[in-house]
This record gives sequence, C-alpha cells and structure tokens, in this order.
Amino acid sequence: MKAIYYKASERGHANHGWLDAWHSFSFAGFHNPEKVHFGALRVLNDDMIIGGRGFGMHPHDNMEIVTIPLSGDLEHSDSMGNTGAIGKGEVQIMSAGTGIYHSERNKNIDKALRLLQIWVFPKLRDIQPRYDQRAFPVEGRKNQLQTIVSPLDGQDGGMGINQDAWFSLTNLEQGKELNYTVKLLTNGIYVFVIEGEAEINGQVLGRRDALGISETNEITIKANTDSEILLIDVPMSF
Repeated sequence: MKAIYYKASERGHANHGWLDAWHSFSFAGFHNPEKVHFGALRVLNDDMIIGGRGFGMHPHDNMEIVTIPLSGDLEHSDSMGNTGAIGKGEVQIMSAGTGIYHSERNKNIDKALRLLQIWVFPKLRDIQPRYDQRAFPVEGRKNQLQTIVSPLDGQDGGMGINQDAWFSLTNLEQGKELNYTVKLLTNGIYVFVIEGEAEINGQVLGRRDALGISETNEITIKANTDSEILLIDVPMSF
C-alpha cells in the first residue's frame, strides 16, 4: 500500500476578496510539482464566493467537472442551454468534451457560497458535452456510503462520469467505522475530510486534510468526531 498525506494547511491559497480559494493540487498561481494530480484526479478546489459574485462565461474542454455545494446556492448557465441553481445536498457534473462555456455565481446577495469543485481527466476525449445535476438526500449518507458519481453505465446509482471513477459521501457519527472497497485494482482512493476528524487506515485526518491511497483494495474509515467525508476512487494511470 502507498499513502500520501495532504495536509490542509499546505494547500495553495488565493484570496481575491470576492473569492477565497484553496487548491489541493496545482492550479492558477499555485504550482507544486509534488501536487499536480492524484491519478486521474486533477483539481480539488475549496472555494468561498461572496454574495452576488462569481465567474463569468469561460471555456473548458476534455475534462470531467464535479461541483458539490457545501452551503449557499450556486447559479449556473452554460452554452448547452442549461440554467438553474444547486444547493447543499445537490451535485452537478459536466463532461466538457469537445468544448463548453459556462458561468457560475453566488445566487444570494446576503450570504456566502461555499463549494468543492473537482476535475477528473476523461477516459475518452472529444465526446459530446454532457450536463447533469441531482439531489442526493443527506439521510442517505448517514453512517453509510452514498455514491454520487459513477461511470456512465449508471449501474452504481451515481451521476455518469466519462471515467472509471466513483465519488462517495458519508456523514459518520463519532465512533462509527466503515470499510470501503476500491472499485478496480488499478484505481486509488483519495479521501478528503470536509468536516470533523477521522482515521483512515490509522492515519488521523482533520478538517480539509486528505489522504491518497493506492496499491490496496480496501480502506477503513473511523470517525473520531462527527465527520463529513468525500471519497474519490480514480484510475492511477489513464
């Protein structure tokens, strides 16, 4: 088993006033040659956007983009004709494929928007762009794993992604423990603690800490406090 500990305080950080962003991997002005990607996982940005502000129309191509609001409401518009808003308990995914434009902004004037945005390298390039969003009931992840993203065949109940990747969320109560079996032998698992403190195979992780694990088929998660945890199961080579 190989494990890489990603300490929250060692992430890249950029505060633009309207945007306070933490980068788990090299992004924009933050570059660390040891933190470019974890397998097919390329970006994990932890963003706070003040009321009424956001990103204007901008392009993407050949990237799988997953957005998970943590609080507040994200207003979205794109060149595929999709418009709307998502909040906590909902997840959005886009396959940028041959190319899209989209905008993202805080729908509310009076409160901040907090979200995770995650990019995964695609399995197939230059596919037709795709968009999906879905609500996942929070009670469905209490002391258990809730799959929110899974490969396009849709057999695991998550929204389809153009990659052999699975995203799961769990809200573990203090003292609770669960095991996660890696989906493919060639995959690794990136565990990101959104809130709380947990032990992953004996490694203690605090709020916003992460652990990248490969060359194993199972991990054990134990909550030292009530914890909210994201698991990203991705190919290590692609």
